[in-house]
Amino acid sequence: MRKYILAVILGFLLSGPVSACLNGDTKLLATGEMLFEDHEGYVPYGHDFGGEQRLKELLVRLEKGYKETKDINYLSDQGYVLILQGKYQKAVDLYKKIESMTPGRYSTASNMGTAYELLGNDKEALRWIEKSVEISSKSHLYSEWIHVNILKAKLKGEKYFTSQNLIKTDFGKEDIPKSTLNEENLEILREQLYYQLNERISFVQPKDKIVAQLLFDLGNISYLLADKDGARENFEKAKEYGFDDPILKIRTELYNPPIIDHTKKEVKKELKFQTKQVRRSQLIGIVISVFALMFSGLIVFIFRKKIFLMLK
Repeated sequence: MRKYILAVILGFLLSGPVSACLNGDTKLLATGEMLFEDHEGYVPYGHDFGGEQRLKELLVRLEKGYKETKDINYLSDQGYVLILQGKYQKAVDLYKKIESMTPGRYSTASNMGTAYELLGNDKEALRWIEKSVEISSKSHLYSEWIHVNILKAKLKGEKYFTSQNLIKTDFGKEDIPKSTLNEENLEILREQLYYQLNERISFVQPKDKIVAQLLFDLGNISYLLADKDGARENFEKAKEYGFDDPILKIRTELYNPPIIDHTKKEVKKELKFQTKQVRRSQLIGIVISVFALMFSGLIVFIFRKKIFLMLK
């Protein structure tokens, strides 16, 4: 009987999933919860935060976590959730409090800049985003220079909503996009531009001239890097956001995939979206399994003599 019980206990401790695949950008809150997980690839859809009710519940848990631990990360994440709820002024007030408590945090400057921009105060937004770059230029894949340029263009006016002003390069006026950048620099720019657009699209709905221009630019980069499916999707999103230059139609039609391929791509995209929660569960399962394995190993080591006697 003792052998049977021991076998059951060890079997339970050692059981569990051993592998999982987690793709796309993610954000982990101070509570240990995943706020979002994005699609893989280079077509920005924005983040899926799970709806207002989920945000309310997250805010409650973050408030509780801060009361119990006094960990400033809980407070900072509260500000982030307030931004997602559209409570921009409350977020600004909270980040001002955080700045007075612990000056010079990157997340404070970055999120304060975002909140001010969403409030329509681009001048103050620029000040805080520039401060965030001074604190850590490496964050967000070194991409905040694009955010700085966006804010500068907004302050100057619509005639500055151009590729050269926003991303310091362009892709010509010919039917086929051209660039002076080499492949490595195009890859870097695509990563950075995708990151910025994915953040911005989470808050900015169509139509928006800056987002439209940047989506068109991202489509051009994708085309030059031989990602023609991605290029076409970005061109289509650029049109959705209001890009109306005639060159868009020409470049969109540079690649017309077979209908069956397009259908497969849409199905694959939907499957990725539908299985995000499953992948999160798998990740949690892995963590639990690893700790269970470590714990069971410790138990076996401590009581190894008794266990061997029981198994005789």
